[in-house]
Amino acid sequence: MYKIGDVVKGYITGVQKYGIFVAVDEDYTGLIHISEISHAYVKNINDYLNDKDIIEAKVIEVDEKNKHLKLSIKNLNNNKEEFFTSKKGFKSLKENLKPWMDEKLAELKND
Repeated sequence: MYKIGDVVKGYITGVQKYGIFVAVDEDYTGLIHISEISHAYVKNINDYLNDKDIIEAKVIEVDEKNKHLKLSIKNLNNNKEEFFTSKKGFKSLKENLKPWMDEKLAELKND
């Protein structure tokens, strides 16, 4: 029924650290992995989307047997310029790199 490249509409049924679950229709479910949300680094999915939001996403893989779709919203409009002009681009990395490294070092010291 669905093919790679199709744009589907659905609603979010669950948010986990690793991705978002989407109900596409009566038969198909989908997953948007955290890496498919934005071209920028995503630390917290809830900064982008929330449970029950209605979204559009592009199909990047189809599992007909299990009626499951792998979805992407970062490539929905193929606007790579968004990454470079958004506040979440390299500026975000510059501002957050040291705190992320400090956080990781603290975790390692506790292990």
